[in-house]
Amino acid sequence: MKKIVLTSLFALGLTGAALAQAATDFASVDTDANGGVSLVEAQVAWPDLTEEAFTAADTDGNGELSAEEYDALVAASAPVAQ
Repeated sequence: MKKIVLTSLFALGLTGAALAQAATDFASVDTDANGGVSLVEAQVAWPDLTEEAFTAADTDGNGELSAEEYDALVAASAPVAQ
């Protein structure tokens, strides 16, 4: 499943630069402290985040990113060391 998310994010053009502008922890992005990051909350941290990329990262399809989904999104967008 993680490969599908990573591939989807790459295919949608979500690069490290898009998320590098805000290296923020889950609790900071979850501004309403409900335990999930909505698209609106995520786009405050990352204005370039598309709805398609968010949906691809939301692997359980509940409309919010859990801490695990959020961490996977951050990891997928991290620049690759060469």
